[in-house]
Amino acid sequence: MSGVHKHPTISFRVSDREREMIEAKILASGMQKKDYFVRSCIYNRICVVGKKEVIYKLVEELQNMQTNISELIKQLEQQEVTLTADGLADMRNDCMDMLQAIISMLDGAKYLWQGTQTDKEKSPDSGNC
Repeated sequence: MSGVHKHPTISFRVSDREREMIEAKILASGMQKKDYFVRSCIYNRICVVGKKEVIYKLVEELQNMQTNISELIKQLEQQEVTLTADGLADMRNDCMDMLQAIISMLDGAKYLWQGTQTDKEKSPDSGNC
């Protein structure tokens, strides 16, 4: 039957800025968009177990950020900035989104390097995720 789906669709509207932030978190998680949204809505917290592929994506994103920032610094030193105010704002937002997503992911995984756990901080296997 054409046009009939097994499961209902859930949709919502977000601002451009919110979408950029969400996309950065999805990229940092290494999950598919659908899985990220479902887990986020159900559990209110995304816990990511690092995989090589996820780490490589994050390293690649950080390298891109480093390259862009280095280029901007060179332009500022030479006083020949070619970046517009909008371009600079976009670059800032992209960097902030990715860094916030990485920090959020690392915060969710801090149980890996913290020796003792309190009742408030449980591992993902304990029902928090």
